[in-house]
Amino acid sequence: MASSTLICETQPWKDLKSHVEDIKKTHLRELLSDTDRCKSMMVDFDGITLDYSRQRATPGTMDKLYNLAETAHLKEKINRMFNGERINSTENRSVLHVALRAPRDAVMQSDGKNVVPDVWNVLDKIKDFSERVRNGSWVGATGKALTDVISVGIGGSFLGPLFVHTALQTDPEASKCATGRQLRFLANVDPIDVARNIAGLKPETTLVLVVSKTFTTAETMLNARTLRAWISKELGPSAVAKHMVAISTNLTLVEKFGIDPNNAFAFWDWVGGRYSVCSAVGVLPLSIQYGFTVVEKYSTPFEKNLPVLLGILSVWNVSFFGYPASAILPYSQALEKFAPHIQQVSMESNGKGVSIDGKPLPFETGEIDFGEPGTNGQHSFYQLIHQGRVVPCDFIGIVKSQQPVYLEGEVVNNHDELMSNFFAQPDALAYGKTPEELLKENVLQHLVPHKTFSGNRPSLSLLLPSLDAYKIGQLLAIYEHRVAVQGFIWGINSFDQWGVELGKSLATQVRKQLHASRVKGESAEGFNFSTTTMLTKYLKESFDVPANPPTILPRI
Repeated sequence: MASSTLICETQPWKDLKSHVEDIKKTHLRELLSDTDRCKSMMVDFDGITLDYSRQRATPGTMDKLYNLAETAHLKEKINRMFNGERINSTENRSVLHVALRAPRDAVMQSDGKNVVPDVWNVLDKIKDFSERVRNGSWVGATGKALTDVISVGIGGSFLGPLFVHTALQTDPEASKCATGRQLRFLANVDPIDVARNIAGLKPETTLVLVVSKTFTTAETMLNARTLRAWISKELGPSAVAKHMVAISTNLTLVEKFGIDPNNAFAFWDWVGGRYSVCSAVGVLPLSIQYGFTVVEKYSTPFEKNLPVLLGILSVWNVSFFGYPASAILPYSQALEKFAPHIQQVSMESNGKGVSIDGKPLPFETGEIDFGEPGTNGQHSFYQLIHQGRVVPCDFIGIVKSQQPVYLEGEVVNNHDELMSNFFAQPDALAYGKTPEELLKENVLQHLVPHKTFSGNRPSLSLLLPSLDAYKIGQLLAIYEHRVAVQGFIWGINSFDQWGVELGKSLATQVRKQLHASRVKGESAEGFNFSTTTMLTKYLKESFDVPANPPTILPRI
């Protein structure tokens, strides 16, 4: 396929367009009755089992999807990524977040330079610093140990680390290592988020990590200045150097802010924010909380085959069945922040309308990702996925609970109760329930339409043996690579995010207007009628906000 040829113009795409019409005539009840087919759609790797037999696909479908992947040069594109070529063409950058998981002796090149030693230099620095904080040899301005950490960052600088932190909190090994420590994440520029983060904390025992590659991210830097003021008010400006460190490459602005450049931890322009959880962005706060030896386990390299399967099946559902959404349904409360993280990884990566060559796409890319842990989701949105819109689902189950509970006299233990639903829901979606079955159960005639389930709703299931740091890292890698596979097949750039820029640019204009209105009393102008009206109302009803206020910090 020539680089300028859209994937939808190729013969394998056209073959799949014809093939999907045949598949639509076949119900999952029939597909699941074929044992050989089901066997061919179960894959085991390193303790993880993937079952995709409830996808609306046959072995012939898979052959056609692999032909599509071959036509899209999937293997070559993956190799180009791992070889450090500048596949992020709109920003002229390599895409080497995979190097963050590389063994110390690996070689991964960017612009002719092996970046792995740089990665490990930062990891070694993190290990040293985190151990000093944890053992009390690095203390705050008053000599007290720093037991509380606030990591300040937004987007990928917070969603990924928050997911891993939430998943580790109930892991027995990790939670034991975190005894007496707190880790919080400040992301939203809303002052309420600041108030919640500093509630119950004292500056003298708090360490603040400021995560901004350029040290210019508006929300992050305002929050950082707020926490700097919180520390300075209590301990004096000189305390900042002991209570704040940076994860950034802009050492000039780091020093100007008041942070010792020696306490800046680097990451690189070949690491996109949403893929940065295995860089200092995630490893530093998590190492301080749990210890480096626990955290390094989630940064282990992962084999590529499972993500390829998940990627091509997603393309099948989005581009050929036209399903616009995907539900991520982990049957583990420890994974409650997994769906929000993957939501950003997926939607910021693949929510594109043009090819990597800038050609408008005549087909949809990306999917609306959402999710909630089971069984909470069952009492929230499962009604829709059973009897409303068709939403392909990823069910994620864990064999061994992090925190097992056994009650004498119960039919099953708590985790078995949870997993009963994990196994039942995919079949309920696939098989549904027919009017004939309902009538045999003596359901009243007028209720039959309301209790009928059409079924034929696709899903896949991932079963992990446990949920320790290593398995958390595996799960993360599977979904990161799945997103890349989708983008490679669609022929888009999954590694830029120009869609987030326009709103930020317009916010700059509003910010200037708010300043002029507050300080000089100027009326809102230069906006459309709707925005002008709303801005004017906002200013009028917040007239008591002082023009040049002294520093006022939130209190809870």
